[in-house]
Amino acid sequence: MQVAQTGAVSQEEISHARDAVRSAQAALDAAQQQLASNQALTANTTIASHPNVMAAAAKVRDAYLNHARNTLPAPVTGYVAKRSVQVGQRVAPGTPLMAIVPLDEVWVDANFKETQLKKLRLNQPVELTSELYGDDVVYHGKLQSLGMGTGSAFSLLPAQNASGNWIKIVQRVPVRVALEKKELQEHPLRLGLSMDVDVNLHGKGDGLLPTTTDNGKGLVTDAYAQQMAKADALIDGVIRDNLGSR
Repeated sequence: MQVAQTGAVSQEEISHARDAVRSAQAALDAAQQQLASNQALTANTTIASHPNVMAAAAKVRDAYLNHARNTLPAPVTGYVAKRSVQVGQRVAPGTPLMAIVPLDEVWVDANFKETQLKKLRLNQPVELTSELYGDDVVYHGKLQSLGMGTGSAFSLLPAQNASGNWIKIVQRVPVRVALEKKELQEHPLRLGLSMDVDVNLHGKGDGLLPTTTDNGKGLVTDAYAQQMAKADALIDGVIRDNLGSR
């Protein structure tokens, strides 16, 4: 005020200086509030658990997975038996692209006559031969399941014999046989082959129906879990590099 009264400095310059002081004070207050906010967010946190770092890690993870999943991993190891897609073709989610057959996990559906089912029990030992290899190669397995109905009963158009002109035809029931994986690896089979099945009826087996519930998982793959682990490893490496330690 004393300087202004002497006339050495104009009133306009004093007003500009006061405005600059108020602006600097406002900027200081905003910086202090931002500091308090950041301290509240990062209190008792590490660099890796910092919110900004976690947000950046999520973006890196999404980008890595989007790139990695350009290749579609199969849930099983096998061979492509039927392909319905061509190179360059556009596909939509849920569209069947191909059929993959795991040749080390195939089974045999033996169609036994209804007159042959009396002594069949689950887990009875089975010997099988294929026309592909002949009698020189003998496969071993066990009865895995006994069909709950004949093939004609589950056909698209089941037979209706209500007219009275009924001619008895021996029905067949599908019986699933699980094969030894080692033997399948030594002598691979193909889908649709003819097999000769010989069941050892001296084995007591485990009854006609399973007494316990199979809670085992079906065909699963850890391919996506591996991709996620690689993405996390990449993120951890980036954080370590920025910390200056290895």
